[in-house]
Amino acid sequence: MVMTAAADEETGGEPRRAPAGRGERGGAAARRATRSGGGPGEQLTYIRRAIKPYEVLDEEGLALIEANADTVLEEIGIEFRDDAEALALWKEAGADVQGDRVHFPKGLCRELMKTAPSVFTQHARNPARSVEIGGDATVFAPVYGPPFVRDLEGNRRYATIEDFRNFVKLAYMAPSIHHSGGTVCEPVDVPVNKRHLDMVFAHMRYSDKPFMGSVTAPERAEDTVAMARILFGEEFVDNNTVVINLINANSPMVFDETMLGAAKVYARANQACIITPFILAGAMSPVTVAGTLTQVLAEVLAGAAFTQLVRPGAPVLFGTFASSISMQSGAPTFGTPEPSLVSYGAAQLARRVGLPFRTGGSLTGAKTADAQAAYESANTLNSTVLAGTNFVLHAAGWLEGGLVSSYEKFMMDVDQLGMQQRFCEPIDLSENGQAMDAIREVGPGSHYLGCAHTQANFQTAFYRSSIADNNSYEQWAAEGEKAAHQRANQLARNWLEMYQAPELDQGIEDGLTDFVARRKESMQDAFA
Repeated sequence: MVMTAAADEETGGEPRRAPAGRGERGGAAARRATRSGGGPGEQLTYIRRAIKPYEVLDEEGLALIEANADTVLEEIGIEFRDDAEALALWKEAGADVQGDRVHFPKGLCRELMKTAPSVFTQHARNPARSVEIGGDATVFAPVYGPPFVRDLEGNRRYATIEDFRNFVKLAYMAPSIHHSGGTVCEPVDVPVNKRHLDMVFAHMRYSDKPFMGSVTAPERAEDTVAMARILFGEEFVDNNTVVINLINANSPMVFDETMLGAAKVYARANQACIITPFILAGAMSPVTVAGTLTQVLAEVLAGAAFTQLVRPGAPVLFGTFASSISMQSGAPTFGTPEPSLVSYGAAQLARRVGLPFRTGGSLTGAKTADAQAAYESANTLNSTVLAGTNFVLHAAGWLEGGLVSSYEKFMMDVDQLGMQQRFCEPIDLSENGQAMDAIREVGPGSHYLGCAHTQANFQTAFYRSSIADNNSYEQWAAEGEKAAHQRANQLARNWLEMYQAPELDQGIEDGLTDFVARRKESMQDAFA
């Protein structure tokens, strides 16, 4: 039986057990339900990795990059733009502040970061959906940020709030997605200054998994915290982490006013910040892996330490989004070797500074859910998992370099996430797992198809894809010669038809609805 690490108040602090069926090998119950048309099946808990992380740097290499990052912090510095409070905090902490540029004495950032937790729990409104972030845990969250969608009719168009709700529903139903995510697409049919209210409400109402908050303005972060207090209760929010938030560095070596404002709101409220340098190597960082890692480490150290200046002990993650660019066109490229090496190295650096790590996902520059999308996404997802990543943003639905959220790609990615979850499980060394009775029964020269052990285990022995077609050519042809994206399309339609909202206390829902209405009435629409 799979266990979560969060303590359950109702069980006296004992580890919380997942509901029946969740610990079945590779989510077999979920796969059978999907194949029979009965829906996505039982939810899986977040991953406890039984595999060791893959490492690309030895001690000498890690020490070299750390020394170079210290040089960047001390000699070059990081800009904290247009935020007098942030600059004052750094000056008081002993940094050398020259205008917006902050120069950090060697060791200052690491000393400040000692108060940050290496592992923490993000609570969901359904306690069984709470996730642990850090250590050997891996949490999958959906795509984040695209302004366009590729819909189920094959159209590429601007996203709407209906699309946003649909992706929240699909993430809620997906067994191998452990987190509702944040801006699963940008609903451009809602005013810019009000859409965050609808987005946060959608996560709270249409899912009971943990979610992300708004960071596009400090006041929108404040609204997120206020809504979380309605959902969870003020005292609970003050003492627990219920929201995680993406704070991007404006690479190279800049934190801007918007990100700093949101980071201060969340850190003060004891909510988690993911400090993420946004890197397209060759444009926002050097073209080399070591140079990029040096800049990433310097930016993360400055940003993470800043959260501890605001509130010591506030949860913070070491994040990186690393890709490369085409040196011919300047366009971002995905699934290439160098960003994978950056992810592996950054994960090692995160473990050395004692912070949970975020990177990767199912990234691609492909325009549709085609072979390019599959190859590039597999390359980035595999390295993400093998690196030992704790929080995986963009795990499902990403298309066209992050410009598009795709329904079909979302379903194809979810299938791959189920495979990754199975891959991370420990090898079964029980009596059944050793299969000595099968080996004795079959003996030399026969086969295992009809033996008792195979008959007892055939339903759960191997991961079965909900998307791939492994039948004969004749059966595939008789069923309409459907490609993978067409099967994914039908699966998405089925799930959305089957969706049922999780229960939510009516008083809480009314409180959230009233808050959203009052905040919207307090400001005029703005679309810029």
